[in-house]
Amino acid sequence: MSYDYNANDILEMAIQIEKNGAVFYRNAAESISNTTHKQLLLDLASMEDQHEKTFTEMKAVLSEEEKKSTAFDPDEEAGLYLKALADTRVFFEKETPGASASMKEILKEAILAEKDSIVFYLGMKEFVPEKFGKNRIEQIIKEEMGHIKLLSNHLTSLKQ
Repeated sequence: MSYDYNANDILEMAIQIEKNGAVFYRNAAESISNTTHKQLLLDLASMEDQHEKTFTEMKAVLSEEEKKSTAFDPDEEAGLYLKALADTRVFFEKETPGASASMKEILKEAILAEKDSIVFYLGMKEFVPEKFGKNRIEQIIKEEMGHIKLLSNHLTSLKQ
């Protein structure tokens, strides 16, 4: 059975992914003693919080057409499935590197998770018909690409 997701579904996943990302960065910050690196990780967690807010605002202004269910789901199992998918595919309760982990290792893990999120959204975009807000998924992808650029710049500065 095929299931087309709408923009509302994808934004709900995006919100969960951002929540998971904020937890990842905050847990990583707790494992770092260098105050500059700790602050960077806390700043990244705040960015995830801001993206969650952005996606929540995007969800709030969706048209009725973009919220319209594309499948019969009286028990709302699709929502539970989407939450589980977001929890397990991107920023899934990754083990935060321990106190002995370097900032470099943490940034590499974060970059991988951000790349996974982009791949996830690109794949999910194919399930969203144009009339159900496919263009909104592009906004999410651009936000995540910005995260990779920021993380990569910090990783490069550590290598110098």
